[in-house]
Amino acid sequence: MSPVPRTMKLRSRRSVSIMVGSVLALVAGLLVSTQMVSASAAETLLSQGKPATASSSENDGVYGAALAVDGKADTRWSSAFTDPQWLQVDLGSTQSISKVVLNWEAAYASAFTIQTSANGTSWTNITPTTAGKAGEQSLTVTGSGRYVRMNGTARATGYGYSLWEFQVYGGGSTTTPTDPSTPTPSATPTTGTDLPTSDTPDFGANVKIFDSSTSAATIQSAFDAAFNAQNNSPTAQFGTQRYAFLFKPGTYGRVWANLGFYTSVAGLGLNPDDVTINGALNVDSGWNYGDLSNATQNFWRSAENLSVVPEGGTDRWAVSQAAPMRRVHIKGNLTMGPSNQDNGQGYSSGGYLADSKVDGQVSSGSQQQWYTRNSTIGSWTGGVWNMVFSGVKGAPANTFPNPPETTLATTPVTKEKPYLYVDSAGKYRVFVPSLQKNSSGATWPNTPGTSIPMSKFYVAKPSDSAARINQALSQGLNLFFTPGTYKLDQTIKVTRKDTVVTGIGFPTLVPSGGVTALSVADVDGVNVSGLTFDAGTTNSPTLMSVGTAGTHTDHAADPTTVQDVFFRIGSSIQGKATTTLAVNSDDTIVDHIWAWRADHGGAATGWTVNTGDTGLLVNGDDVEATGLFVEHYQKYEVLWNGNRGKTIFFQNEKPYDVPNQAAWMNGTQNGYAAYKVADSVTDHELWGGGSYCFFNTNPAVKLDHSFEVPNKSGVKLHSILTVSLGDTGTISNVVNNTGGSVPNPAGNTTPRNVVSYP
Repeated sequence: MSPVPRTMKLRSRRSVSIMVGSVLALVAGLLVSTQMVSASAAETLLSQGKPATASSSENDGVYGAALAVDGKADTRWSSAFTDPQWLQVDLGSTQSISKVVLNWEAAYASAFTIQTSANGTSWTNITPTTAGKAGEQSLTVTGSGRYVRMNGTARATGYGYSLWEFQVYGGGSTTTPTDPSTPTPSATPTTGTDLPTSDTPDFGANVKIFDSSTSAATIQSAFDAAFNAQNNSPTAQFGTQRYAFLFKPGTYGRVWANLGFYTSVAGLGLNPDDVTINGALNVDSGWNYGDLSNATQNFWRSAENLSVVPEGGTDRWAVSQAAPMRRVHIKGNLTMGPSNQDNGQGYSSGGYLADSKVDGQVSSGSQQQWYTRNSTIGSWTGGVWNMVFSGVKGAPANTFPNPPETTLATTPVTKEKPYLYVDSAGKYRVFVPSLQKNSSGATWPNTPGTSIPMSKFYVAKPSDSAARINQALSQGLNLFFTPGTYKLDQTIKVTRKDTVVTGIGFPTLVPSGGVTALSVADVDGVNVSGLTFDAGTTNSPTLMSVGTAGTHTDHAADPTTVQDVFFRIGSSIQGKATTTLAVNSDDTIVDHIWAWRADHGGAATGWTVNTGDTGLLVNGDDVEATGLFVEHYQKYEVLWNGNRGKTIFFQNEKPYDVPNQAAWMNGTQNGYAAYKVADSVTDHELWGGGSYCFFNTNPAVKLDHSFEVPNKSGVKLHSILTVSLGDTGTISNVVNNTGGSVPNPAGNTTPRNVVSYP
């Protein structure tokens, strides 16, 4: 069990004397903030507003490291409740240091040192071991360094280390200053301390790169080796294997590419038609151990930025969650059901298609639900429960629930996912598409956007530590994760606007010690894509956070995006996380995520084993979600507190493993809604939402409703439904007290539909 957040303990457990100390420390901080101007007139405050990192944060969105260098006396950094812990600031260049001022909260250090470093790795003490005190503590020091750290070795209380402000004074650069907001990293190291970059990087052994001179036999052999190792394997679904197959521009002979778990296929052209594969990108049933008859566990694979001339005229993409097809040209038909569908088998449960073209017909087959965004298709046939289209040329008419198709002519706000390509000189680059509003159809050719050379990226490998990755960010670099598993003992902290953090081959980030794996500051335009997160065995308050809770800054012109990002609580690890993704920044675009509290895994799962309250928490205003998959959480699976939010397509399954009704009560209500819009919200809109139950642990369990919203004129739901899978368990209503219950007397697994609410 992780400790209760200290904001709660301050009200209940912390002694009166410590509470008084906190107040006095805050008052002292407010007083000394004016006194320091004259006291330090001969010295320069070097640290304010500079990038700060820490060994941990009690809650990164509330007590992050940056809050100790923001110049505000009412915000603070607070660490986890263990020893040792550190807080450091990057001054941007090597500076002479003359004084350090620490404004401690009541949770101070009983033993600490001040350290400096030229590179963020090797540290020198510039003070002896020192005892802290609540309130302001000023230390005269002599030393120099780019990085300055408070290294705490013993706490004075049972809580963490907590600083209202950490101020470093001095002056006199010994190297040319670097503005961290406008970094200019070079293609090769300019000093012995900078991390190396390259325009032709080594992507590692798990990435196979083909060109048009590569024989079809060689390519086929590589795909076969990857897939056959997984075929009917009991360990493949939660294994460590990761693959990325990349094709340089050209036309490729017959390749039949079976895609298994953790497999990415992508073209390296600037446009999809720069790479043409003759054959197939094939995903089907009949290969997954324990479920050979269905395609409902065809997770974690992707196709991007290429064209396919399908053998026989039709390509098969029978996928389930976390299997995006983006920026693909199918020069024929596309079917999304497995080859054995019908007659009580061959079910599939996807899926997501965006920025693509299908010249022929798209057949959804046995897909229970599907979302298609900003694409062009020849025609569409099929539909089971919830088929949603936005900005799709050639989409069917809006006819929900018969057929179950919900269609929007445009998508309100889009910003397509960044992608890797190789230029005419053989150098690698990442293209970042521009923001679009009220758009339809694919963006290509001539996609508007910005091209970034790979020399502006740090290419991360699984052997890299979190400290090294953070060093790359401090150096002003973007991040490009290669396939593999990354073990993180500290939070990866993105603080620079317009930073690109992307990956190929399902790189998987695993936090330890209860840290948040990735945090994004409340800045413009950060792009996070192509990552998978596995919760660690020590509960994390969040796996990923965007922005700072309670802060509302307009990012509409350059929003942060979260795309093809997948979260797991339980897999080969018995993970725990209270909230999976917390979105605090206004205007954020969440474009295709799957947040999954596992109902099965390589390690045992269960109600008290892999615990997780909420998949998506939205505190920001004007946040848009397109393609939102959230499943099996133990409280509200989506909790939306921000105003003017929009969701286009929502898919949910309630937790299978509720042991009994008493264990799953929300006050007097039976269970927790899948999609909860807070009572304070005045404007919110959802199109195409489905929530299903399968209470197989205890079929007597009931849920009062899957959608819970305030009854206000600005809160509108369109095309929503509930289903009891196999009539196993009860959902009494669809939304609030409207819609009727499932199981539906009309037939086994028959949905209840609400066309609009209110």
